[in-house]
Amino acid sequence: MSGLLHLVRFQAHRDKLVLPLWVGGIAVLGFATATAVATQFGDTPSRTAIITVATSSPAFLFVRGVPDGTSTGAVVFFQGYAFTAVLAALMSTFLAVRHTRTDEELGRAELLGSTPRRRSAPLIATLVLAAAANLVLAGTVGAGFIAAGLPVIGSLMAGAAVGFVGLFFGAVGAVVAQAMPSGRSANGAAAALVGVSYLMRGVGDAVGTPGADLQHVTSSWISLLSPIGWGQRSRPFTAADPLPLLVLLAAAVLLASASVLVRERRDLDAALLSRRYGKERAGLGGGSLFGLTWRLQRSTIVGWCVGAGVLGALAGAFGPIVRDAMSGSSALQDLISRLIPGVHADAVNLFITALLGIVGVLAAASGIQAVLRMRAEETEGRAEFLLSTPQSVERWLGANVLVAAGSAVLVTIAGGTAAAVGLGLSGTAPQRAGYLLPAALAHAPAAFVFLAVTALAFSIAPRLSVPLGWGILAVSLVLDQFGDFFGVPGWLVSLSPFRHSSAMPVEDFNVAGAIALTAVATALALSSVARIRRRDLTA
Repeated sequence: MSGLLHLVRFQAHRDKLVLPLWVGGIAVLGFATATAVATQFGDTPSRTAIITVATSSPAFLFVRGVPDGTSTGAVVFFQGYAFTAVLAALMSTFLAVRHTRTDEELGRAELLGSTPRRRSAPLIATLVLAAAANLVLAGTVGAGFIAAGLPVIGSLMAGAAVGFVGLFFGAVGAVVAQAMPSGRSANGAAAALVGVSYLMRGVGDAVGTPGADLQHVTSSWISLLSPIGWGQRSRPFTAADPLPLLVLLAAAVLLASASVLVRERRDLDAALLSRRYGKERAGLGGGSLFGLTWRLQRSTIVGWCVGAGVLGALAGAFGPIVRDAMSGSSALQDLISRLIPGVHADAVNLFITALLGIVGVLAAASGIQAVLRMRAEETEGRAEFLLSTPQSVERWLGANVLVAAGSAVLVTIAGGTAAAVGLGLSGTAPQRAGYLLPAALAHAPAAFVFLAVTALAFSIAPRLSVPLGWGILAVSLVLDQFGDFFGVPGWLVSLSPFRHSSAMPVEDFNVAGAIALTAVATALALSSVARIRRRDLTA
């Protein structure tokens, strides 16, 4: 037992900066949501109005979740639970993969394996650390809600809903780490499972059954396929029910036990899915830096495009459902007028705009991941071999930035095309579907900014490039989605590149904004290429 505790302490020491940032950031987001709801919707009529509109709108249900009453706590949980649960899930999967498959890939697990410990000891220590981190997260989120003035029991239950989702996905990350042959593929697969969970919850909520009082929605059975949907069913501020959380706990224990069982029976660095090796000779274009970069990135880019395509198809397919549900809703038009003054848009356009905005986030994430592939090449020693050939470090960075930009464009094209096809097949007028591809492409300039910032961080502070790249994306997303709701100053909200994307088809295409974003991205990319020649390769 003492050896296991030493391993837990060692892993916790390695994460002494990362985990507090995750836990603190999620807790602060929950506290800010509670404070904003109490400030902006302090009276019952205001909360009733927004819940009535949300209950009638599949778009709100898909993005936020299901309403469950008009108390302050219920509105807080409706506004913030789904987003914080996704963050907890990502925190846990990344933690599990980082200390298991990635350690095996980099050789650190081999050193631990040379000591007199059972081969699954590092994995068990990781599961213990993930459980402890999520318990702390649950308590911290609950404490933030209590500090914001929400009921104690409901606050603790809401914190537990977020923490237990994280606990479940920590076990999922451990299982995926046994199956995938590399840390990169394991992180990608685990993140994809988190995205699928969010989508299944969204679909199940969007086709749920509204109550007669228009203050509650009962999710369909589809949401039961999502761990996030199970956590939502705990209903912390209305009729607190711990049973769904116990289901998550039981599932987490089963998955964790399965991962330990597999680890005890497989060799170090082996995987349930075998590693694919390339051909003996490079094909057409494989002899160039750009061709090599594309070959290394293409499978990941395809994965991002598939995710964007699924999201776009849902946007198109649900268009008529949204139209029928919201026809004649004066409350929705009043809310639109409050949120987007001067804009007159129907519910279908609003729903599609919201989902294409998520496609834009996926495009930015795909570009960031493509740029950060260079950091993995550098730390694992492959960049050193590559740059020992007559290739300059500037050309290496430039090729990766170009592929990252292409990745962002392809993701937006996949999302927009799938949305157009889905809308056309759903029986909506074909001419309406024609604007969806340009609407999706309108988010590409903002994605360029994120990948260029990441490239600049890689060229100046490579050891910080990973947290900076993903951290800037997360902060910008929070500012864009919650900035106005939290009462953040306008100048600070405007720092988010997402704020300068054209929200087509609700808004007209902002030519000046697209040019400005592209110019900023180009300047940052050129600065990174000029700056990288001034530093050496780092481990």
